[in-house]
Amino acid sequence: MLPAKKKTAKTENNMTQFVHEQKDNLFILRLSGDLIGESSGAAIIEKANEAVNNGLKKCVVDISGLRYINSSGIGVLITLLTKFRNKSGELYLMKPSESVQKLLVITKLNAIFTIIESEAEVR
Repeated sequence: MLPAKKKTAKTENNMTQFVHEQKDNLFILRLSGDLIGESSGAAIIEKANEAVNNGLKKCVVDISGLRYINSSGIGVLITLLTKFRNKSGELYLMKPSESVQKLLVITKLNAIFTIIESEAEVR
């Protein structure tokens, strides 16, 4: 079982913070700040790779703390989704803020991602 860890990655003037943990067969990422890719994206993807390599097939990404996502940040989310689906798993986006929800609708990514309100919906 992976212990909860906090990783902070600086991206120019903004910061993306994330915490990852494992609960039973569920890998959970909690993101906050601005998801604009860069070094934080690579670190997030690295942790997801570890989870997939350890046999986890379900990932919840809590995006309730995200203020902003740019195209690189969307790329990070799509990469995560692809990694889990390639292993017959699934990725869930949890509690998007109003602005992030609007972005998902405008880009039609709400049709690709499974959006949930709580971890209990996955179990």
